[in-house]
This record gives sequence, structure tokens and C-alpha cells, in this order.
Amino acid sequence: MSPLGLLLASLLVASDATPPPRPPVGAVLDSAERVKQFRGVAISPDGRRVAWSEKAPDRENEGNRGSIFVSDLSSGAVRRLTAGKNGRIHRESSAVFSPDGKSIAFLSDASQDRQLQVWIAPATGGRAAPLTHVKGQLADPRWSPDGRRIAFLLVEGSDQEPGALVAYKPDDGVVEETIEEQRIAVVDIEMGRLRVVSPPDLYVYDYDWSPDGRSFAAEAARGSGTNNYWTAELYVIDVEPGSARSIWKPPLQIACPRFSPDGATIAIIHGIMSDEGSTGGDVWLVPRSGGAARNATPGMKASASALFWRSSSQILFTEFVDGGEGLATLDPATQTIATLWTGPETLHGFRPAREGSTSAAIRESFRNPPEVYAGSIGDWKPLTRVNAGATAWWGEARTLHWQSDGQTVQGWLLYPRDFDPSRRYPLVVSVHGGPSAAYTAAWPSRWNAVLPSQGYFVFWPNPRGSYGFGEAFTQGNVKDFGSGDLRDILTGVDEVLRVAPVDPRRLGITGWSYGGYMTMWAVTQTTRFAAAVAGAGIASWQSYYGQNKIDTWMLPFFGATVYEDPAVYAKSSPIEFIKNVRTPTLVLHGDRDSEVPTPQGYEFWHALKTLGVPTQLVVYTSEGHAIRKPEHRRDIVERALAWFDRYLRSSSGL
Repeated sequence: MSPLGLLLASLLVASDATPPPRPPVGAVLDSAERVKQFRGVAISPDGRRVAWSEKAPDRENEGNRGSIFVSDLSSGAVRRLTAGKNGRIHRESSAVFSPDGKSIAFLSDASQDRQLQVWIAPATGGRAAPLTHVKGQLADPRWSPDGRRIAFLLVEGSDQEPGALVAYKPDDGVVEETIEEQRIAVVDIEMGRLRVVSPPDLYVYDYDWSPDGRSFAAEAARGSGTNNYWTAELYVIDVEPGSARSIWKPPLQIACPRFSPDGATIAIIHGIMSDEGSTGGDVWLVPRSGGAARNATPGMKASASALFWRSSSQILFTEFVDGGEGLATLDPATQTIATLWTGPETLHGFRPAREGSTSAAIRESFRNPPEVYAGSIGDWKPLTRVNAGATAWWGEARTLHWQSDGQTVQGWLLYPRDFDPSRRYPLVVSVHGGPSAAYTAAWPSRWNAVLPSQGYFVFWPNPRGSYGFGEAFTQGNVKDFGSGDLRDILTGVDEVLRVAPVDPRRLGITGWSYGGYMTMWAVTQTTRFAAAVAGAGIASWQSYYGQNKIDTWMLPFFGATVYEDPAVYAKSSPIEFIKNVRTPTLVLHGDRDSEVPTPQGYEFWHALKTLGVPTQLVVYTSEGHAIRKPEHRRDIVERALAWFDRYLRSSSGL
């Protein structure tokens, strides 16, 4: 046989090699659901104690329950902080130390009516006591600089969890926009007197006490909080008499307003952001007295995500950078940036102590499940080991870089568990939501964990529109959804095919939200994918504009309303190109989704069904954009895997 014939024969043998047995999907899901998650970190001003919130496991946590723990760093002792009795798990979170470090305020629903309240407990241990007795939605407690008051965010009288991710209340009768404002409330600790401070027509998303305790810097908007985050302005709100003054109307979105120690300047993150709470951009400085805002990090090839003033001449900030995360300092006067630490991992809830060099954070990576750490920056030590026995159901994780339209793009490639280089494998591209977001090196969950366990490569691209590569890159898909970002993804797939033994005939694509849209869009633009799973995707930007409850988010990305410039919406709508689809597509949706209403899923599914393309639509009852019920989350993973197995498995298995 010729050398070429021998090579072809060896390739055929390799591709048809019998794969190892796959672990039961149920066992993988059970293992993944046992991985505990953390929601927040607090550190005492002197850096001696750290508190954190630990969520109850997925299968037990439809009610979003969790516990607070406190660690003494000198002794290593860890104890639970709770307002409850008899070891019962409540909804408890948002721990924050008093300025003198002697007390901890936190939120708990341990009261008889299960209403969240602000509670206070001694930091060294002792009985917790309720500070508030209100009705409504509470969030984000913060001590005043003198330690005599606590502020928090309050949607008074509301029984609806705020935000666009939760399931909306079904309409009934005359349909009107319901406006429930989230306001700043302040409670005097000694007297117990509570007063709602910010104006009744202003929705506050984030805030910060001034150093003198007389005012707040607030990121806020008039009207519905769910719908108007993208038009939020920077306000100064006086505690007495509660008046609000806008000091900056930004061109794009803002987050994380923070007063300088001298009270003269407010630092804030500004950039294009597609979701409130998913923060990335440049660091801007705004004079408290008013005046021109200034970008202090122009051209930075990263995306700031949280801010902390260390002095009036230094800002410490966390950042997304090149598919990982980092910490850096900024001199506001000279605009000098100094990198302190970067790593191929994800850093949640980073908090520095007011005194000294100690800090705390939740850290995770592809090799290390989430745990709480504390120590000097870059030299953190674990405070928890609750996930020490977690199983990694994937193989190697590699960062990839490639060129697309003259710019460098990055992504992560997860290898199958029990990888055999002599075999060829199927690949699933998993597109992140947003689009203003990023895949960082984190412990995989849901389908990103299950697919590698079943013999799939999984590719996480960070195409233009993502955080971590500078604001120009994040704005790279403005008025261009589905065009340059899809080219970035497809050239990334080419890079995967170049470096890994992936079968180009067995490519799949999936995602949720923007990732669901990109899945729907991709199958109208290319036939490279043999299977697709689209979660909460957008079939038609034109109809979507009039259906969703957060339409103002579209203005910075499309430049105008659909009524003013329908063409810019049409050119990115999958339904306009629906006759091109040949890819079998599974469509998944929550039935009470504010961000992407269910008719979008119906429209795409109906079109494919009519055109004879294999498809299926699954609707999850009483679910919003974020799927909350454990049984639904599990069903999504099992259905997605079954769909990919059906269309991507070879005749001899995977």
C-alpha cells in the first residue's frame, strides 16, 4: 500500500476507534449540582475577619436559600452567622462589616412572615437582632461612614423580585406599565427610625455613601427600573432633605459609582453594557460638584468590573482581561495603570480591607472549583474547602487566539474527558449571553460540564462585543449584530479544527439569550453546523422590539428605535433568512420571559417546522429569562445532550 493509502487507513481506524464508555448523565448532573456556589464576600476594615454567603445546593434551592459564614483569619475558626434557629437554612446574604469591624449587618428572612429584613449581629459571635420591619424587596445594605446608620435599597410594598431575569406577572385586564421604584432607605441604628431618602420617581441601581455621610452617589433612572437601566444617569442624592441632582448623563451605560476619600470626585465604570449587573468598561471620573466627565483609562485593553478607592490618588479595580481576570491600580491624575495580578481564572466578589494589604474573593478555574480565599493580592489562601471533592468532567482547557478581520480574538477550548488523540471528536460551540459579557476560566456547569463528559469538545469563543479586550472591541458589534461576531466565531472554529482532532462534519452550536440569538442566526448564515440548541433566542428583532419589556437596551446597540430605522433591525434578524436553514434546531424557552418573550421561540420553531427542518420547541412554565426550577435546569441539559447525540454521533458512537 502506498504511504498515502497507509495514512488514510490509519485516519479511518482512528476515527472509528471504539470510544470509552460514557458516565451516566444523571451521575454527572448529580455531581455538578453538589458543587456549592458563593454569592458574596465581605472583609472587616482591619482585614482580620471575612464573611461570605454560601448557596444551598441546586436541588434544594428553588427558593434561593443560603447561609452566611464568618472566618477569623488569625485562628482559622469558621462559624455560621444566622438570624434563624435550630439549624434551619434561610435566605441569608449580603453581609457587610461596620466601620469599626465590631458588627455585621446582613439580610435574612428568618422573621415569622418570611420577609427579608436587615439584621445586625456581633462580629465575634452572638445573637442577631432585626433592625428593620418593612414590607417589600430589600438589597445591598451599607453602613454610613460613622457607623450610626445603615442604608439599603428598597422596593416598598412589592412582592415581585426586581430585575428582568425573573418571571414576570402575567397581564390581566387593561395592560399598563407597572412602575415600582427601588429607592435608598436609611435606618438609624440606635433609634430604629427608618426613612426612605431618594425621590419616589427615581429607580436606584447602585449607590455609595459620601465620606461625610451627608449624601449618596447613585446610578439611577426615571421610570421603570427593569426597562430603563440603559438610560441611567449619575446622581448626587442628599440625605437631608432627599433631593436628587443629576451630575452626568452618560453617552452609554454606567455602573459602580464610588466616592473618592476626599468627597470631591466620583469614579464610575462607563461603557456599552447589555445587562444591569454585568459590568465592564472604562473608568471615568466625574466632579461631585458637576462638570465634565473624564475617561481615565482611554485605550485600555481590558474591561473594568469593580472599583475601590485606596486613597484620593489611587483606585484599585478588578478587570476582565484576555479571557481571564485581573487586578490593577489607576492614578487618576496621571492615568497611569499598574497591573497587580492577572490569572486564567474567575474572581468573584473581590473585596480589599480598608487597612493593610489583605483582601478576600471567591476564586475558581477549570481545575479548581469555587472557594473563598483571603490574603494579599496574588497570595490568597483558601478559607473554605467545601468543593474539594468535586469531579472535573472535562479534560484539558486551552486558551486559543486567532485573527479575524485583522484583530486578535480569544476563546477557550475544553477537551473531552478521557481524551484520546487517535480519535476524532464532535464539537459544540457554546456562545455566551450578553453580548456584553465574557467567558472566563471558570468551573464549568450545566451543559458545559456534561458535554465533555460525554465525549464532546466544547468551544467558548469571546467574539467582538465581549469584555476583556478594551471598550472598542466591546462596541465592535454595534449596528452589526450577527455579522462580525459570527465571523469571529467561525474563524475560531477554524482554529479549533487546526489544533484539535475535531470532525468538521460533526459541529454543533448552542447558547442562551444572546447566545440563543447567535445560534438562530448562525444556522441561517451557514450550513457548517449539523445540530443546534437555541435557548431564549431572538428570531426577529422587528417583532421582538414590540414584545419585550426592556426595549431601551436596544438603542445603544442599534442606534435608533425599530420605528425609526427598521432596516438596521431587519439585516440582523434570523427570520429574514429563514429559508437558508438546514440545521436541526431544538428551541428552549421560559413562558414568562421579560427579556426574550416566548413568541420569539414560537416564531423560529414554526418557521422551521413549516419548511421541513427537524425542530422541537420546549416551553418551561412559570420561568423567566433565568431558569430557576432545578427540574427545569436539569431537563434542559438532558434534552440538549440528547439532541446533539442524535445528530452528531457517528455510526460507531462518538
